[in-house]
Amino acid sequence: MDHKQLRAFLTIAETRNMTRAAEILNLVQPAVSRQLRLLEEDIGAQLFERERQGMVLTEAGKALFGYARRAMLELDRARAELSGSEDEVAGIVTLGILPSTCNLLPGPILAAALQKYPKVRIRFAMGYAGTLQQWLEKGEIDAALLYGVEHEPHIQATPLVEEPLWIVGPASAKLRKGNPVKLSSLATQAMILPNGPNGIRHLLDQACAVAKVSLQVIVETNAMDIQKSLVLGGHGYTILPPISFKQELADGRLKGAPLDAPKISRTLLLALLANRTISRPVRCVVDLMVDCIHAAVTNKQWPEAIWVAK
Repeated sequence: MDHKQLRAFLTIAETRNMTRAAEILNLVQPAVSRQLRLLEEDIGAQLFERERQGMVLTEAGKALFGYARRAMLELDRARAELSGSEDEVAGIVTLGILPSTCNLLPGPILAAALQKYPKVRIRFAMGYAGTLQQWLEKGEIDAALLYGVEHEPHIQATPLVEEPLWIVGPASAKLRKGNPVKLSSLATQAMILPNGPNGIRHLLDQACAVAKVSLQVIVETNAMDIQKSLVLGGHGYTILPPISFKQELADGRLKGAPLDAPKISRTLLLALLANRTISRPVRCVVDLMVDCIHAAVTNKQWPEAIWVAK
């Protein structure tokens, strides 16, 4: 098994087409087929089924896929990091970004990195907290902005930002910042909420259990954009941090108000894997990320956020 075989395997798995994989790898198709055959012989198992919809991973192929992707990522990281001189920072750094922050953080982080560490290549991976935590634990990302992992022994978590959850409604809703809404008053409203497992949903379910409130959930979704779209369409209300609907709030398409009795908030943390050596490029980019988050809070670009890092 070598890196050429693994790269061919991953490319076939991602394209599900041998011809397309050969084009991406800049090889003739027989050469790609040979790489796959050698890998299957080495593994001792068939990795793909050839079906009408293309190349489909077998159970053995699915098992190998995660290992192969992580192995190639580590090789790419090492190659990028070793390509620079001793005095310059070089490498690949993958940062996990929550959907609510994807319009706020990547631009400033990239701009700062290009200016200070031009030899570093940054990759952004967007996902919900649970997904980002899984990617972090598997080594597929180097660092992430998470919440709800304070007590995970294998994660080094540094609190950065605390932000409240708000009730969000259409433009016609009588919601405003200075008029908090009691959680109990939402019991009769049609609610559009994230489905579990989801960090915000977990916080909300805990608060409802303590307050003995039962919400009328008419639909669940795993996409924040769908939440906002359904609220914009007048189908009900949802619960999100203000950063999630910053633009819609500014232009009046959505209205929002803080939750009360109880107040519900989340603390976002910088998360790194505790048992993994943090490379120099990762540490440098993570420091830039923290600086950019602090600047966004200080400059009021992050609505209602409070900086809590010591």
